[in-house]
Amino acid sequence: MAYVVKVKSRYRNDQTGKELLLPALLTEGGVIISHLRYLASKPGKSASWRERAAFAVMLLIKFINANQGQFAQTTELLRTFSQALVEGTIYPSSLEDPSGLFWSPRRLKDAASLLYHITDYTDWLAEQSDHEIRRANPFRRATSAEERLNWCAYYHKQGRVFLNHLADASEARRNAKYIRDIKTPNAPVVEKAAVKRFPEAEIRSLLEDGFVRPNTHLGMPGHERIDYKNQAIAMLMHYGGLRKSEVFHLYLSDIVLDPKRMEAVVRVFHPSNGEAPDEKYSNRKDFLAKLYRLRPRTEYHKSERLHLGWKAPLLTDARGFFQVNFFPPNMASEFLLAWTSYLKYQRVEPQEGLEHPYAFTNSRGCPETIKNFQRLHAAAVRRIGLEHRKYLGTTEHGHRHSYGYRLAENGLSQVEIQKAMHHKSPESCLVYIQPSEDELRRKMEGLLNG
Repeated sequence: MAYVVKVKSRYRNDQTGKELLLPALLTEGGVIISHLRYLASKPGKSASWRERAAFAVMLLIKFINANQGQFAQTTELLRTFSQALVEGTIYPSSLEDPSGLFWSPRRLKDAASLLYHITDYTDWLAEQSDHEIRRANPFRRATSAEERLNWCAYYHKQGRVFLNHLADASEARRNAKYIRDIKTPNAPVVEKAAVKRFPEAEIRSLLEDGFVRPNTHLGMPGHERIDYKNQAIAMLMHYGGLRKSEVFHLYLSDIVLDPKRMEAVVRVFHPSNGEAPDEKYSNRKDFLAKLYRLRPRTEYHKSERLHLGWKAPLLTDARGFFQVNFFPPNMASEFLLAWTSYLKYQRVEPQEGLEHPYAFTNSRGCPETIKNFQRLHAAAVRRIGLEHRKYLGTTEHGHRHSYGYRLAENGLSQVEIQKAMHHKSPESCLVYIQPSEDELRRKMEGLLNG
């Protein structure tokens, strides 16, 4: 019986002992080795990207298994598969599905993403010396309108890319004449809605009354009552603009004192290629492996507790880091107070044999996780009487949005906000600085009444 399931695998392609944890597709004929090799050929991709790539191919195999003998050509199979992603496989009037897949229609953006992964994999497969196959999604000659759109896309992309003067315009001109034979329909253009920000009027209440330790009361000393660890993490996000994943990549040595200003200096290093705290090691990956027998947290599987993502922020120093820009600037001193209180009173040191360099630890001394912080943040939000919802801005990511909007509200330019938030493109910060519908209305009313 034909089947396909996704399993965890340890992939090794040489005799060095180096292993990659990759999602593998297991069928009745065994593991699809070519897809493992394809994933291994993309070392810069995140664990989420690899999972998505495996999921896309798994869907295609399920579609093939449900339609054996129905298609004579691969291109026609892929075209029908693409249509099934967009429209689903269930007949609407009878709610029947002879294929047995019972797929609901997917969003156009989701379907396009899945088709991209399959196209990229089959393109890679066609280029291997031991595979004499045609591309599953070949190129065809673009119409004049499609060619113009290709050129628009090219110039839009080049306008945002660093070192775009090195791009080969003649090659782009040739590429614009061709388009993929199989595409999903274009999704309607929707301007990004303003993302909800953590309410500024509630941040002090969250820090002082939300992040408290269990079984404590107001009459107790601060170092017994206040949860300094999660208070400090929230400050890094709300006043420093850090993503939650970036916080948990921090080492103890990444947070230091500026003795002149008496405030904290926080540097976020690339988890693998950033400079190690000890110059004996070539980088942080080497440092973790040789001193602690650990890997960078981006290299752990998504199901493992140490896994963290990395959004590839703009690094501003050759040593492989960017520095946190607190706003208002005086919050660097307030963060220092929370940080030093955490170190003095509450940080649990790693157990012998389980040492690590990470700044924030859990109750057992292990590196803190995003999942645990999310749980504690949600409890703190509810403790001060707020509802914990993304659309209200009261989840963790609402802090970064508050930071970006605060910068815009105080007159920083788009390029300055880009640098403060460590985006590679000035356009990336636009979603953070858009006014809400209510704020836009109040401004309009103010103009009329003023």
